Amino acid sequence: MNNFEFQNPTKIIFGKGTIAKLSENLYKGEKIMMTYGGGSIKKNGVYDQVKKALEGYDVTEFGGIEPNPDFDTLMKAVKICRQEGIGFLLAVGGGSVIDGTKFIAAAVEYKGDEWEILTKKKVANECLPLASVLTMPATGSEMNPNAVISRRSTKEKFDFGSPKVYPVFSILDPEVVYSIPKRQKANGLADSFIHVIEQYLTDEINTPIQDRWAEGVMKTIIETAPKVLVDKPDYDSCANYMWSATCALNMFISPGVNQDWSTHMIGHELTAICGLDHGVTLSIVLPGTMQIMRKEKKTKLLMYAKNVFGITQGSEDEIIDKVIVATEDFFKSLGIKTRLSDYNAGEEVVNEIYNRFVKRGWNIGEHGIVTPEKVKAILTSRL
Repeated sequence: MNNFEFQNPTKIIFGKGTIAKLSENLYKGEKIMMTYGGGSIKKNGVYDQVKKALEGYDVTEFGGIEPNPDFDTLMKAVKICRQEGIGFLLAVGGGSVIDGTKFIAAAVEYKGDEWEILTKKKVANECLPLASVLTMPATGSEMNPNAVISRRSTKEKFDFGSPKVYPVFSILDPEVVYSIPKRQKANGLADSFIHVIEQYLTDEINTPIQDRWAEGVMKTIIETAPKVLVDKPDYDSCANYMWSATCALNMFISPGVNQDWSTHMIGHELTAICGLDHGVTLSIVLPGTMQIMRKEKKTKLLMYAKNVFGITQGSEDEIIDKVIVATEDFFKSLGIKTRLSDYNAGEEVVNEIYNRFVKRGWNIGEHGIVTPEKVKAILTSRL
């Protein structure tokens, strides 16, 4: 196990009816900016619950944050924060809204070109404090220090992270899952599952605690998926889905382990270039990553096959073949198509992504083992 330091300062307020607890946890006397997306919170009752809890507070609203939040949109919010002296941010939405709000928090006090927060991983010494009301389980952003931001004008998508943008607290009410469309739930399940894979399916360095936690989260997601994809899921299934998505990326399974994230970095390019849903891009890329990197990930692939899918029969190569198929079948069971050709993406897209990785000098994955040539091979295997 590697050396590590671990701290997660986010307070989680979990359960039905917990949105009403906003007023008990907000900073007193600060001007608040409430951020949200396209307006779904006004249809499912979340907006009204939040507004009721915010009675008596000085609140400025900023809506319209897109899925895969856009840099130019977020800079409009940054400008308002600077003009109005906003002192606290409240994100009401899913991962995109929370990610976007983290960028706003980091950008308000940044001196210089705010795009550097993403391209050069620069964060101001001081960031605005933020909290969240989660409406879409998927990214774990409600309990981690990471964010991913797009810039549609240049067709780019980058991540950044800083302990300064951990939410102070996050409210998780599983009842919000009732109104989430099936497609979004499917994407959230796939995204959460692959978050775990990125921290688990690397090299074996004797981290049994982290491995068993990771396997437990993955098995829970697989078992819960069909229960939450029905038209009227029960509360406990929604609760287990929501908490699994949070635990998939709240940093609890990552201390002391080597991490990959190549599937995500390749997937980000597919989203930026083709406009595909994040969960879709990951479901396309992961089976290719497992196939092309099977030698380097052999030990963990065999562990994954046995402990998550119960696959033990056959030679080692046969077991790995079977678990790659089982993983892809899981994504298909969510209703997600898993080939680039399913989305009219071909060799031109593969070559563009390869060229981007070459230009940036990116060798990704654990220990930089996923070279641009490997990226091209991964994507080519998914045509």
